[in-house]
Amino acid sequence: MANKAGPDPILLTLFANRFMSVAEAMGRSLQQTSISTNIKERLDFSCALFAPDGDLVANAPFIPIHLGSMSFAVKYQMRLYGKELKDGDVLMTNSPHAGGSHLPDITIITPVFDTDSNAIIFFTASRGHHADIGGILPGSMPPTSVNIFEEGAEIVSFKIVDRGVFDQKGLYEYMVDKPAQYPGSSGCRNIKDVESDLKAQIAANYKGVQLIRAIVADYGLKTVQEYMEHIRANAENSVRNLLRDVAKRAGSNVLTSVDYLDDGTAIRLKVEINKEAGSAVLDFEGTGCEVRGNLNSPISVVHSAVIYCMRAMLDIDIPLNAGCLVPLDIRIPENSLLSPSRTAAVCGGNVLTSQRIVDVVLKAFHACAASQGCTNNLTFGTGGKNKDGVTISGWGYYETIAGGSGAGPGWHGTSGVHTHITNTRIGDVEILERRYPVLLHGFGLRPRSGGSGNWRGGDGVIREFEVTHGLQVSILSERRTRAPYGMEGGESAMMGRNTWIKQRRKEDGDLLESEDKGPRHVNIGGKATVFMGKGDRLLIETPGGGGWGLPSNTVVDVLRAPEPLWEARGSFAERAAAQASF
Repeated sequence: MANKAGPDPILLTLFANRFMSVAEAMGRSLQQTSISTNIKERLDFSCALFAPDGDLVANAPFIPIHLGSMSFAVKYQMRLYGKELKDGDVLMTNSPHAGGSHLPDITIITPVFDTDSNAIIFFTASRGHHADIGGILPGSMPPTSVNIFEEGAEIVSFKIVDRGVFDQKGLYEYMVDKPAQYPGSSGCRNIKDVESDLKAQIAANYKGVQLIRAIVADYGLKTVQEYMEHIRANAENSVRNLLRDVAKRAGSNVLTSVDYLDDGTAIRLKVEINKEAGSAVLDFEGTGCEVRGNLNSPISVVHSAVIYCMRAMLDIDIPLNAGCLVPLDIRIPENSLLSPSRTAAVCGGNVLTSQRIVDVVLKAFHACAASQGCTNNLTFGTGGKNKDGVTISGWGYYETIAGGSGAGPGWHGTSGVHTHITNTRIGDVEILERRYPVLLHGFGLRPRSGGSGNWRGGDGVIREFEVTHGLQVSILSERRTRAPYGMEGGESAMMGRNTWIKQRRKEDGDLLESEDKGPRHVNIGGKATVFMGKGDRLLIETPGGGGWGLPSNTVVDVLRAPEPLWEARGSFAERAAAQASF
């Protein structure tokens, strides 16, 4: 039990790990019961535990961009429903207006009721990226979208389970019928797979409900909620101490930084630290206005990026939770790139602009050089609307592709890694070629793409696909015109590049056989959608990470990846190690 002298440190650690273990168990359940490549194989999902007020309590090592923003979604639903929720209710949402990130990320929220008082004592929630939820292109990540209606189904709030009864009819209306009403858009192209994965999320949440009730049964509700507060207070104090240390090292209470998207839109940040209070104001005034494309970032995503940076800069092992944000006053200008209008397109803001926000925050705190600043979003598939406007079934595939991480004071960047606020796997070659009409010609590190320096930036990767029959292929990427920067004299990394290797064809579409002409090589830029014919290839070269410090005169083997200075931890790493030992 807690006492006047403060929480028992042993119990504090115990409860922190018990809460995290709930989220881990939810994640294992979701992975095992889902069927899509995106969730089952790529692990593009997150599970977390929330307090009765909607604040994040604990999570497992899932996707940082999900974890910081899910709290916004839980709080929105609480305001919407108040005390109307009943035991057995489950809510579904994905709207950026309601705390979502982008539309493919669907959040399932389950209240946990006390068995004695029937009051809500926790929430469990899971967020999964669904590879197709409708819109103008397969994969629901259209590089050309200019409003949210082109990106698929938007659900502000839907009670997908009402007192234990699953509402399939309502689900189909939201996912299939409503998105198809907009010009050029279709409904979900593979609703059966989406429905199955949503049921897996519901089951994972229920697993969390059972485990939370078991903890309450062991220790009593009062003790459990006391230590929930202590864990948040511990995170708050850790961030306050970090801010004091940063101000002391920098010799200033004011930190500034700026970086730019490939289209020239600025993201500016001014950090003013109050050393006495251990607090800070993070002001994004001067950031560019809302853009016509889809790089607009909902405010929930901005908070996710900031809370990730705070947790990443701490050198102690605590759960990422809402306490990390208590000392921070985040100010975002209205109608800007980071606080767009209600109907703005946002699918790229979640996966690309968020990475640039992280770079800007870490640059202000002088923590490390820029990482690849991209997630290299590849989508392809079939289906949509025919010439008569009728929705036809199909499928969509989505993956993000790794790059290089930035170097820092005392470490090399890592090569071929999903950096910062994405933490997914890439599609396995065997799964990819077995399930989809593509062949993978090459996948490996991109030599010398990391920035040189006393500490070298990580290298990006190359990934080359061939399609075996006609497909709509899209790429949504950044750092194609502006290189990831180095710091303290370190050099910038190489920019990314997307090349369509296009077979020459006759007018009737057959391949043109010629001894003196090979295929055409077409740079399609950072954001493009093309219809690739049989035999066409797409070569994606991802950016590296910036270097740190002036390069030394010592000759190094730049093709050799530096030895990692970290060890993978968490439930998935332990599971992989156990499998490898068989």
